[in-house]
Amino acid sequence: MSTFLGVPVGAAYHVVFGLAGVLAPLLGSLAAAAAIVLFTVGVRLLLAPVSFLAIKGMDAQARIAPQVQALRKRHAGQPEALNRALAALYRAEGTSVFAGCLPILVQWPFFSVMYLVFRSPVIDGVRNALLGHSLLGAPLGSHWLSAGGPFSAQGAVFAGLFLLLAVIGWVGARVARGAAPSGSGGAGGMQAAGGVQAALVRFTPYLTVAFAAFLPLASGLYLATTSAWTLAERAVVRRRASRGHAG
Repeated sequence: MSTFLGVPVGAAYHVVFGLAGVLAPLLGSLAAAAAIVLFTVGVRLLLAPVSFLAIKGMDAQARIAPQVQALRKRHAGQPEALNRALAALYRAEGTSVFAGCLPILVQWPFFSVMYLVFRSPVIDGVRNALLGHSLLGAPLGSHWLSAGGPFSAQGAVFAGLFLLLAVIGWVGARVARGAAPSGSGGAGGMQAAGGVQAALVRFTPYLTVAFAAFLPLASGLYLATTSAWTLAERAVVRRRASRGHAG
């Protein structure tokens, strides 16, 4: 591992290992898994300002979807004029077509670090003690197809994780399709922004399930925690926004 990656991986390892030690008297064998959840929550709290801006931007996208569709019809066959009109519209609304991508990009280094923590047998010159921890018998550094296989007791733990991710994805997709205010046409307004965007809104939340199948269990826990946090964060932000409009 390079020195550049070694520093954050070492720091994350010591944080998770320390949290697991604090939680062990209370949670026993579940302490390391709980430490990963707490680490993820800490990351999301750190990135909360970025997420807040992204959620506002995505809501703005849904709200102006009918205007975007109208501009596409007005400037059909005129890509330069369309680009200028769209840029002006997004600028006026304080958003951009990439508004929802920023939290993912900012989170990626933290996710990569968590992945490396549970893929590295040695960290900071010592044996990685976290690899000896498990969740309900499934090692946190194991993969779905490793060890006992998908139909073993360990595989059942992964199946539970996949089910959790699928439920979170399903709820997230419904929230995204219904995010637009009534004036923008709800799901129809979202689809009006373009077939590609509608497809991304519909299927992206479920990609975490396929992604988790090739990741260590610890990384899957990170994905489940951060996905659930995103849902809760959106609910809080939009509730506050609706109260502001009502006031």
